[in-house]
Amino acid sequence: VQLQASGGGLVQAGGSLRLSCAASRSIFNGNYMGWYRQAPGKQRELVATITSGAQTTYADSVKGRFTISVDNAKNTVYLQMNGLKPEDTAVYYCKAVFSWLNYWGQGTQVTVSS
Repeated sequence: VQLQASGGGLVQAGGSLRLSCAASRSIFNGNYMGWYRQAPGKQRELVATITSGAQTTYADSVKGRFTISVDNAKNTVYLQMNGLKPEDTAVYYCKAVFSWLNYWGQGTQVTVSS
């Protein structure tokens, strides 16, 4: 499974970005997909996940600000990020789980200036 992430960039605090992760195969039959992030000097952490049944989970730090969604027709998962804060600055990675095997996309940098 190939994953292509895009949509990162530089934004001011309070701004918005939308990340996209396009998969090379149908994600409908996968276990789940998700977004993770890793800030400098910190461990990679979960941001949000979505199952093929559209059940979602979010890290407490992003609840109410970020929304994960999926377009099965495009094999793409999105992360809409609103109300961005400087502490959201990190490299964001998408992950797909198929048959309980993990596949990672390349990271996309998100930088939030204060």
